[in-house]
Amino acid sequence: MKKILYIAIGLLFASCGSGSKKNQDIKIGYEILKSGERVPLNAGDLSTIEVWERYVTAHNNKDLETIKNLNHEDIKILTPGGEFNSSEEHIEFLSKWFDENNPNWSTYYMIANKLTENDTLKQYVTSCHELTLIVDSNKVKVSQIHDAWIVDGKVKKFYVYEKPNTAKKD
Repeated sequence: MKKILYIAIGLLFASCGSGSKKNQDIKIGYEILKSGERVPLNAGDLSTIEVWERYVTAHNNKDLETIKNLNHEDIKILTPGGEFNSSEEHIEFLSKWFDENNPNWSTYYMIANKLTENDTLKQYVTSCHELTLIVDSNKVKVSQIHDAWIVDGKVKKFYVYEKPNTAKKD
């Protein structure tokens, strides 16, 4: 019985000294601010990925109401084709685009990351997708990277970077 007690106490001490990293940031890189300062980029809150997944799914389902509900009140969207500075502008554009081009996104990856900029914690999702859409009756595929800033369970700002997919020649 004493041996079991000693083993239990030993395990307790070992587990207390294991140094859990639960409350520590896990650095995954850095971001360079406009000032040139490098700030640590850390693993972010995975709940932001859930928000972005719902957002992408709503786009695939052409669900303008869900998109509007997930848009932050002062959303800003920066794309290769232009900038949207309100939810109303965004929804108006999507309504026409959905009808004309039937876009659909297939996700390759999503990464939750965070940084502190000017004493403000920013939670981002960086994701990669293949966008398929119809242009002049032809199916077109585009590779996209999104950086989405998630605040209070809503999309506050996101950037879209893209390049056309081209057939590889061996």
